[in-house]
Amino acid sequence: MSAGLDAFVAAGPGPLPAVLRVLLAVARRPRGRALLGRFPRIQTAVHAALSLGRYDDPAVSRALGWDAAAVVARGRALRRAEGRP
Repeated sequence: MSAGLDAFVAAGPGPLPAVLRVLLAVARRPRGRALLGRFPRIQTAVHAALSLGRYDDPAVSRALGWDAAAVVARGRALRRAEGRP
């Protein structure tokens, strides 16, 4: 699990982090994915959480159209152009 996804899961209240960790582990296995297919809402939530974890890798996020460094540079340029600190 990536550091960002682990922090996201750990921030949940009560027993939720433990449940999410189990569901994420199940979803990573072919038979587990098939089992989760019986519960579409849970499958969607787990798939979304796994997708979030992929964005922690800069190469993957750039390939998907998100370049964090470019966003920061664009924001700084805009602030300078507007005369804001």
